Amino acid sequence: MGRSKIIGKKKLVRKIDIFDFSSERSEESNSIFKSFDYVQKTQNENKMKTFIKIYFLFLFIITFRQAKLEAKEIIIDKSGKITSIKQALRMCQDGDRLLIKKGYYKEYDIEINKRVQITGEGMPVVDAEFKSGLFHIKADEVRIEGLIIKNSGMSFVTEYAGIKIDSANNCVIRGNKILYNYFAIYIAYGSDCMIENNIISGRKSKSETTSGNGIHLWYCKNITIVNNKISNQRDGIYLEFSENSTIEDNISEDNLRYGLHFMFSHRCVYKGNTFRRNVGGVAVMYTKHVHMYNNKFENNWGPASYGLLLKDITDSEIKNNLFHENSSAIYLENSARLKIDDNNFIDNGWAVKIKSNSMDNEFTKNNFVDNTFDVATGSIKNHVIFNKNFWSKYTGYDLNHDGIGDVPYKPVGLFSAIIENNSPAMMLLRSLFIQILEVAEKVVPTITPVDLEDAQPLIKSVR
Repeated sequence: MGRSKIIGKKKLVRKIDIFDFSSERSEESNSIFKSFDYVQKTQNENKMKTFIKIYFLFLFIITFRQAKLEAKEIIIDKSGKITSIKQALRMCQDGDRLLIKKGYYKEYDIEINKRVQITGEGMPVVDAEFKSGLFHIKADEVRIEGLIIKNSGMSFVTEYAGIKIDSANNCVIRGNKILYNYFAIYIAYGSDCMIENNIISGRKSKSETTSGNGIHLWYCKNITIVNNKISNQRDGIYLEFSENSTIEDNISEDNLRYGLHFMFSHRCVYKGNTFRRNVGGVAVMYTKHVHMYNNKFENNWGPASYGLLLKDITDSEIKNNLFHENSSAIYLENSARLKIDDNNFIDNGWAVKIKSNSMDNEFTKNNFVDNTFDVATGSIKNHVIFNKNFWSKYTGYDLNHDGIGDVPYKPVGLFSAIIENNSPAMMLLRSLFIQILEVAEKVVPTITPVDLEDAQPLIKSVR
């Protein structure tokens, strides 16, 4: 009995101890929370002070930068205080505008390493006298406009150019005449530049080795080339390892090799351009995702000349273009998954030449009008789809008047197949023998050796 009372008292004491401990712990927790609130409040105040400091520092930087970047105009004049472009570049700061008065300035190796605008008044002439390059841009956001830039040097080891942009971004070359230079405009490792409204003409050299390209891009991206006129260069426009660029509304003509030439230059758009009378026509190679719209390929004649040569081109689209009076309008080699739609092939030697290693290409709703040969191929099997095209040589009928011929059209004729394997046979073209051969083909179409046809030829041309 006494023992049980003692045990009961011990339990009671333990409960009181626990209760007391909990009370102490509660008070301690409240103290900790109060301390935490104080620390948090202090941190918030410190953050606010820091924010205010950063805000005013930002305002100071903006104000200082604005004051610093107020552009001043430096006038270059043969009869003034500053008589040369190099002298003005030594004096100027980022954001300044250099105004070159009308006159003749004999200068070369003009290095631009500041963000400046160089503008000509009355088209002043800058002449390198064939000694070296002219403008060498090494700074971002440089603008050159309104100048005649001429007579760079020529070298087999150095890219002398009228304007060279080297590892610079957001530059603008606009409204210049760039004449008789080795390279006219050369851009290496540049991005987001604009080349617009320039007239470019080379030296009328007879050799490709002594002539450079009109506009040359090397490892560039996001370049826009718009409304330039280019002639008498090696290649009018040349791109290599240059992506996501736009080439629009340019005229490239009378060049020694190609009006347009590019390799390894993916995801570029070419629209509204004219390529005419170039010795090799246009050659594009080793590229995917090419988009060509509303271009003109005209008067590119010669044994190795093409309106458009496509070599190792994949997953691309060629639409609404005009191919007029070319030796071969389109030449396909090892190219795949091309959509060639709504184009006009008129008065060409060969409208389309297809090598057997070109697969899964589609020709749809094109007009083939008065070409000597519509299609030529070295392959017996058909790896290309022709569907719903208009052929001026088609003599079939349309009994149900649905606009589609009731008889398939075979665009590869027997004589075309013979020439593909025996080119001297071309001397028989338009002879009585070939006329008899063509009649025989119509009577017995199975003698044509190539299994390629348009199953739904259109009766009327596509507009």
